[in-house]
Amino acid sequence: MATIEHRAVLTAPPERVFALLSRVEDFADYSDLIRSIERLDADHYCWNVHAVGMDWSFTVVVTESRAPEVLVWKSVKGVRNSGRYELTAVPEGTEVVLTLEYEVKGRLLEKAVRKATQPLVNKVSQQILDRVAERLGS
Repeated sequence: MATIEHRAVLTAPPERVFALLSRVEDFADYSDLIRSIERLDADHYCWNVHAVGMDWSFTVVVTESRAPEVLVWKSVKGVRNSGRYELTAVPEGTEVVLTLEYEVKGRLLEKAVRKATQPLVNKVSQQILDRVAERLGS
């Protein structure tokens, strides 16, 4: 699996940052590439993403939610991925560390999108952090 990590310091307390990040269905507002996120139950979400000219769908389950410090998920259907937000109080507000792992299966598909995938996932994860910061007024 490929791994991407982003760090950002947001000028808001961890509780406010966590409150936004834990509203997974709102992530569709945070990235141009996320078409929709449907909440299936308390911990499962179906994501629909349009990227590199293709539609991607996957279902994730939140496996750990410990406010205001940690939010962890993994896919259970579709594109294989997992991620973790770790929030730490710092003098400026909250340091957010996002670690995201993903895998595109299928030799032809993987070869076709490998060059675009990492920059694309980087873009989406950075957009999410940037737009959460905007919502917080950071």
